Amino acid sequence: MERTPFDAACFPGGFEPEAQWEDLEAEPGVAVRYPVLDDRAWTELIENLRVSGEALKERPVRELVDSIGRAAERLLDPEDSLRGEALNWLVPTAGLSAEMADLVLTGMAKDWTSDRLTELLEREFRVPEVLDEFRVLDSGRKLHAVGSDLSFHVGAGTVPGVSVSSMIRSLLVKSAVLLKPGRGDVVLPVVFARALAQVDAGLGRAVAVVYWPGGRSPAEALALRESSVVVAYGGGESVAALRDRTPVTSRFLAYHHRVSVGLIGRDALSGANARQTASAAALAVSTFDQRGCVSPHVLYVEAGGSTTAKEWAGVLAEAMGELENAIPGGRLTPEEASLLHQSRGAAEMQEASGDEVAVHIGDRGSWTVIYQESSAFTLSCQNRVIYVKPVPDLDDVPQLLADVGPHLQTVALSGATDRRQYLATVLGRTGVTRVTSFEGAPWPPPWWHHDGASVFAGLVSWVDLEDE
Repeated sequence: MERTPFDAACFPGGFEPEAQWEDLEAEPGVAVRYPVLDDRAWTELIENLRVSGEALKERPVRELVDSIGRAAERLLDPEDSLRGEALNWLVPTAGLSAEMADLVLTGMAKDWTSDRLTELLEREFRVPEVLDEFRVLDSGRKLHAVGSDLSFHVGAGTVPGVSVSSMIRSLLVKSAVLLKPGRGDVVLPVVFARALAQVDAGLGRAVAVVYWPGGRSPAEALALRESSVVVAYGGGESVAALRDRTPVTSRFLAYHHRVSVGLIGRDALSGANARQTASAAALAVSTFDQRGCVSPHVLYVEAGGSTTAKEWAGVLAEAMGELENAIPGGRLTPEEASLLHQSRGAAEMQEASGDEVAVHIGDRGSWTVIYQESSAFTLSCQNRVIYVKPVPDLDDVPQLLADVGPHLQTVALSGATDRRQYLATVLGRTGVTRVTSFEGAPWPPPWWHHDGASVFAGLVSWVDLEDE
């Protein structure tokens, strides 16, 4: 039996436009549809959002935190129908297995709770009430942080939930939000916006989530022209195209595609440590099916441990196989399947020709571990394809990553406890903006410096009131 189509839109309460609906195929037999609005409806929507955004300015920030947290709790409650709906639709729309969808939703939503958001605000603003009124934060002046009237967010769609986090950041600074989710992330923003409207009608009226195909649509041009802040996630070309069309008077916040790696010190390669490190690395690689910016592409293994890098690649392969049984990989698009086939084929040809290469492939073909003697950084095709490479010393890794420095983000580090701070320092000079554990790699906390900057950078303007 066919499902009722999922509507890839959530309009603010009281706004009920006439719209034609177009189908967006998710997988055979599963339909997602999106609305096509005329220019008049888009203009009315943006005006409604702007009015609702002004109303947010009069509300205490801690009240907004409470409402957002209550919406998040609904997505964490196994008995809540909204969580069930989200999980039901994440599988066909995001291409995740049911087990991975459950892991992703829980991992994302726990960072949207009131406790985590309160900690975020206190870390970033010291006194969150600076978003409500002028407060004394240092001698000689009072400060007030003011959010924009309207922010336009464009999601990438590679990792479900990222656009919800982006939405929440703007709502916390009392800015209305128009969100265009990416194709692979249409479900969570819509479900979360509906949850917001149900727990707090006023907050819900300040949010619109609407999918439309990428490109120079009239809706996109209007949103870029009318928004004070534009937040864009995606590949370099798509982000650059949006930047070029954003007015110079608007703030443009770009989050282009990033890559991450893992480092394993020699002291993490003995006996049980080697196995434990492999299990943690397997989960870091496999979460989001390796589609996230925080997902490692290459694991550099330091020489001198009781397990060689080539031997450890075999240990990692065992861990990947065990994880596949617990959390299977998701559905591949034809393009993804083709890239996977090419990557495996090239590695197997190198192995057959006598090069220092060893290839491990899962029984169901859902993961791949490729050991290569070459230490050069290799970009994975994602979908649980991980490269393992030996290095004489972890100190050599920053130089190996120099060419991809502008695209680096997270480094997961196991072992090398006595060198952790030194390695973080030299990696930071290379371009890395986060050094963490393999366990923490997939789940950066809400207050992380996203790509090296405050998560609120560009979302607020600071007003200084100086002493007379």
